[in-house]
Amino acid sequence: MNTFAIKICGLTTFDDACQALEAGADFLGFVLYSKSPRAVTLKTLESIVCRLPDRVRKVGVFVNETPEMIKEVASVCGLAAVQLHGDEDPLAFQGMPVPVWRAVRLQEGLWKPDPWDWAPERFVMDAASPAYGGSGVKVDWAAAERFAVQHWSLLAGGLTPENVGDAIKAVGPAGVDVSSGVEAEPGRKDHAKVAAFIRAAREASAGMERFF
Repeated sequence: MNTFAIKICGLTTFDDACQALEAGADFLGFVLYSKSPRAVTLKTLESIVCRLPDRVRKVGVFVNETPEMIKEVASVCGLAAVQLHGDEDPLAFQGMPVPVWRAVRLQEGLWKPDPWDWAPERFVMDAASPAYGGSGVKVDWAAAERFAVQHWSLLAGGLTPENVGDAIKAVGPAGVDVSSGVEAEPGRKDHAKVAAFIRAAREASAGMERFF
């Protein structure tokens, strides 16, 4: 049986990555999108992951990069998955050697891009915003609940230690993904918030295996 997954995203330092791991994160997310305030370069990512245990599941977040570039980063950094947040062509990402996660946003009542055009390992439900993620805007939980019934999904968008428990109970996702909601400032995590978020998510998801 699959277990509830918690991803701490937007990590930029080895210290923050280690703390998230020690607090119980299942996945560590790194943004390889230069316009993000949480961006890391390939060189920085390599310097972080080379010091992490091999068992750590690392997710690279990309926006409108080529499949070839993403494959190279995944191979060099040992990524467990690649998360796509842009306007990528689903056909171009068929047969990727690493699992693909697809971010979808609720816009005017519709999830975009069309989830039925994709066959990812899992979706990440996020809020519509001018930026590609990390906006702190909350998703419509009722719409997210309907989506989660049909698709294997992580819930993102506006989650915090204070509301993640209610979000999990309302939506019933297969996991949660947080970035800005556990930050001291963009790109730097508040370690107390990370620990509180993971603790609250674990408590709320306990006994909810029926969703997974």
